[in-house]
Amino acid sequence: MLAFLFFAANSALTIILPLRSEAAGLNQAEIGLMMGAYMFTCMLLRPFAAQMLGKHGPLQVMKWLLILHAGTLLLFVVFGVETYLWLRALQGVATAFFSMTMQAGIVEKLEDKDRAQGLSMYTLFTMVPSLVIPILAIQIWENASNLAFTIMMLGLAALPLLIGYNVDLPSSTVQNKSYTLGDMLRSFSGIWRSTPLLISSVVMLFASCVFGATATFLPLYMVSTGVASAGVFLTIQGLVVILCRFILRKKIPSDGSWNTWLMAGLLLSAALGTQLLSLLDTLGPLVYLSAVFSGFALALLYPTLTTYLSFVLPADSRYVLMGIFMSSYDLGFSLGGLAMGLIVQSSSYSTMFMICTLLSVAAMVLVIIFRQQMEAGNSSRSTVAS
Repeated sequence: MLAFLFFAANSALTIILPLRSEAAGLNQAEIGLMMGAYMFTCMLLRPFAAQMLGKHGPLQVMKWLLILHAGTLLLFVVFGVETYLWLRALQGVATAFFSMTMQAGIVEKLEDKDRAQGLSMYTLFTMVPSLVIPILAIQIWENASNLAFTIMMLGLAALPLLIGYNVDLPSSTVQNKSYTLGDMLRSFSGIWRSTPLLISSVVMLFASCVFGATATFLPLYMVSTGVASAGVFLTIQGLVVILCRFILRKKIPSDGSWNTWLMAGLLLSAALGTQLLSLLDTLGPLVYLSAVFSGFALALLYPTLTTYLSFVLPADSRYVLMGIFMSSYDLGFSLGGLAMGLIVQSSSYSTMFMICTLLSVAAMVLVIIFRQQMEAGNSSRSTVAS
């Protein structure tokens, strides 16, 4: 419930802020910068968040970050569009600490046999807001209701505070090793020495750039054309994500093996999703098929890569190297707003989504080219697992 309430705020703001900003006269590049600041700040602050967890423990950090989160949401109510860039960055700070704190708490509190299920449920509840919040946010925007926006922000600021101060989190962590900025910088050379980490990070960078561009510009695109509803689209996509997480969770390789055609299929699904979006004016309501393809890729791509790397990375540096992989997701998502905003401003939304298609295809080609290197250890890992 805490994860649901925390990420519900971002689901609402992802819809409302771009629409408000465009109405206030901001161009697409400025909107992309504002929305991209969220994940970019999250990426930069992950190392510091891990340091604070090691020093003060998950429970104390959670209390601080929820105060910051509540204060940030209240500032969205008080101030206007000119402050949104800095407020999105501040929201990214709270999110960096929240995600690290929740995952550290799950790892510390649950036994090994329950850990995977706990992490899976956490990631699931971060996606549940996408089922209901987008439609609510669209209604608030279409009705031009500042009162409804204020009430929603007040509720999403207060409820996590009430729940979070009573959440069962450890007061300290068992692990002594922290994920520090120095560790991350020294370990960047590990990317070039490890083909699995390099390919996984590049694939995640390209894919998350596509996801970030879709999240940032889809509401503006659909409102400008009037052909389809962004709220309905995101609800369908969220429903597909949740169903796939439940129904197909056992299809994700859990023995450290690399499935080239599964990865290629997910990337092809992402490419089909954005290509359909680029044809919005032609397809009309059929564009909702794009939500199905995009939701399928969004549901399985990240957990598949994360599970694979958790097996193949060396144990002595796994924590730091996984942090680098997670940063590739954050960086790609922020670039989806920053870089694609410039493309939209100089061309069109349709062109931008076609470029997103090319990014997914490029990642798919990369996966196929490096098939032999990535599958090299499959037989040995399968033998160990059996």
